[in-house]
Amino acid sequence: MVERVAPFTKEQIGTGTVRFPSGEPIPSISDLSVDPYFKTRQSKAAQVEGLMFWPQAKGTYPALIVLHEAWGLNVQIKDLAARLACEGYVTLVPNLYARQGGMVTANAEVAAALMERVKEADMMQDLNACCEFLNTRDYVKRNIHGAIGFGMGGWLAMRFACYRRRLRTSVSFYGRLITPLSLLKDQACPIQYHRAALDQGVTAEQVEELTRVAREYGKRIDVRTYEGSPLGFCNEMRPDTYRSDAANRAWEATVEFLSECFKDAK
Repeated sequence: MVERVAPFTKEQIGTGTVRFPSGEPIPSISDLSVDPYFKTRQSKAAQVEGLMFWPQAKGTYPALIVLHEAWGLNVQIKDLAARLACEGYVTLVPNLYARQGGMVTANAEVAAALMERVKEADMMQDLNACCEFLNTRDYVKRNIHGAIGFGMGGWLAMRFACYRRRLRTSVSFYGRLITPLSLLKDQACPIQYHRAALDQGVTAEQVEELTRVAREYGKRIDVRTYEGSPLGFCNEMRPDTYRSDAANRAWEATVEFLSECFKDAK
């Protein structure tokens, strides 16, 4: 089997920090250039903070919002976002804990406490702002966006697919399932769900019910189950749960799925 080569190397990827308002109009680059008070004006809106990665070759690209696990915006999720950028996407990684100080942790109890404080309404507003911000970048294809998340971010990616009507694709890695399932009637795009078979929080019966309800609503959810794999099997920073074979298979399936969903946009 010939190993697939990404269209860009990491040396060809640009990176930078971002900060923009949530719940307010996003100023465009031209707006900022004619506003002498922008840097000193204090917005009352919550701010989305994060990182961006993009191919530096001239052109316009589809964009992916990359959503981190309960651990926060750590090195592992940054590396994943850079790797996705090498596949030909602009990737935006919002710090989902920015409203809580942007904390990063390796402690499971602290991570659980941080995750409990996340408010769904705030997250949907912040992710929507991410899409509007991407629409102000001249190297991003307008409204050609997707979401991909892991753990807590996987749940958010699936939930966002039932919130933003213009989303093109959503990939959820072992996120908890959205409830109630009636939300799927608003699912705007195909979803790929990567299930860890050893995750006791998401059973085979629950996934079967998810796909049944999706079919009733005429929606597409592709489920891939990785036998013998625990929650977090794609996180190489956690050797107790990392499974390289499952992670590699999931990555290849994800790249193929994204390419299919964006095939008319590249």
